[in-house]
Amino acid sequence: MSAILPPAERLWWKHPLDRVEGTWIVIALVWCLTMFVMMVGWHIYGKQNLSTETYRTTPEQFSVKAQAMVDKYTVRTETDEKIPVVHPPAGSDVYLVARLWSWWPIIELEKDKTYRLHLTSMDYNHGFSLQPTNINIQVVPGFEHVVNVTPNQSGQFSVVCNEYCGINHHSMVGRLYVK
Repeated sequence: MSAILPPAERLWWKHPLDRVEGTWIVIALVWCLTMFVMMVGWHIYGKQNLSTETYRTTPEQFSVKAQAMVDKYTVRTETDEKIPVVHPPAGSDVYLVARLWSWWPIIELEKDKTYRLHLTSMDYNHGFSLQPTNINIQVVPGFEHVVNVTPNQSGQFSVVCNEYCGINHHSMVGRLYVK
């Protein structure tokens, strides 16, 4: 028999399985089912997975809400671009805008208080990655992602885009303060 020529019997699946082959198929099937059950369990009972609400939106609608929040809760500006730092009260809606190549505004939250963080992109797909924690959310244009956030440690955190969005992707870093 040669690897160049087609097999003499085309119905290979009708041949009986070898015992070792059958054992490996059963092991693979059991492992797949175990991993599936674990993923569902981690999502339901684990605290490491974020369940987000997602709504359709337009850049114009989201910009109006984000600008209203910035106008109401700005406490100062930072950086050369004069990016506003907003400090909303606990329990409020916080809006974060992703656009080439920035996160707007800078957010200041209080430790152990819960907020509703709204995310959207104005142009392309972006990735919201809160460093050094392990929070990653795909931010897609036309959709508003809402995540309930309760910061449990103080400090300065970086918001990094982890979805390639163009030539200046490496500079798309924002800030989030927890007091």
